[in-house]
Amino acid sequence: MDFSHHIIISLLFLFAFATKPSTVQAGFKCTQSDRTTCTSLIGYKSPNQTTIFHLSNFFGVHDINSLLGANDLPLSTPSNYTVNAQQVINIPIPCRCANGTGISNNIPRYRVQKDDTLFYIASDVFGGLVKFPEIQQVNQIPNANLIVTGERLWIPLPCSCDDVEEQRVVHYGHVVEAMSTMEGIAKQFGTTSDVLFKLNDISDDSKLIAGNAIDIPLTACNSSVSNSSLDYPLLVSNGTYVFTANGCMRCSCDSAKDWTLQCQPSGLRPANNTWQTCPSMLCEGLDILSVGNTTAVGCNQTTCDYSGFSNQSILTTLATVNTCPASNPGPDENKSSMIGQRWKFLFISLHLIMLCLHLLW
Repeated sequence: MDFSHHIIISLLFLFAFATKPSTVQAGFKCTQSDRTTCTSLIGYKSPNQTTIFHLSNFFGVHDINSLLGANDLPLSTPSNYTVNAQQVINIPIPCRCANGTGISNNIPRYRVQKDDTLFYIASDVFGGLVKFPEIQQVNQIPNANLIVTGERLWIPLPCSCDDVEEQRVVHYGHVVEAMSTMEGIAKQFGTTSDVLFKLNDISDDSKLIAGNAIDIPLTACNSSVSNSSLDYPLLVSNGTYVFTANGCMRCSCDSAKDWTLQCQPSGLRPANNTWQTCPSMLCEGLDILSVGNTTAVGCNQTTCDYSGFSNQSILTTLATVNTCPASNPGPDENKSSMIGQRWKFLFISLHLIMLCLHLLW
């Protein structure tokens, strides 16, 4: 299909909606209190070969390290790291909940190019993660046919901050591939088809439309982060890592480590001017133990865990677990136990006999 045919088809789609006010509800369901924020992920399939640096700018991801963490790429990855055409890259987005839905918080901002249409921007540039009436609605565009080259449009990417099945999750926007089934998608992302059907208000696979974005809940690691921390809730999904506490902490999630968030000093300078250097990361009472370090005394293993940060400091807490396996009784212990039970039986029997004799008298 040549470019002129593409323009004609785009205009036909736009004409169908141009005379009607948009009533499209953008984003995923988000029943949290209005203005609740969190971090979500989307799976973006680039239409052309690009680089990590370009994607960081394109989506308004100010810290390229967060993009590396969302894809579990090492920090040493160069900014010109190649992303091939049609390769899916995870993009972290700040999510804002309002009026029962979640959309990306005022980013990304797309600059309209010559001959762009809203339909083309939604379907081709952003790969179906958003629909063009949603772009029209949040940007308050009266006529979808009239957009101006050079203007910057807010693209409302779908997201959510809700718990799912009473568990904290990272919501992931996934564009459905042709011939997909909900069972197959569920296996790919470690959830169940029942959860996906319910979460997306889809009754069966016949309603699963290729090219549409669906909400997938990724299990998040458990953490010790306090609800008073500036980064609460710190949600990190399996196989990813994030930077927090102004970039001073790196926290990763690995399902092989009992779904417990692993945090340690990042080794980086603070990401903003709040701190000149990273504050102390020592656990109170153990001046030799800092965040991420563990000590053991007998069966008790104590770890200094990250529990959040404030404007002045990094918060820590001590977590102790018993690592000794439960002991199985040996032959002598079993024998002693059996003898004890027999004596207990004889003692009770004797008291019952005496009671009966007393009643007879």
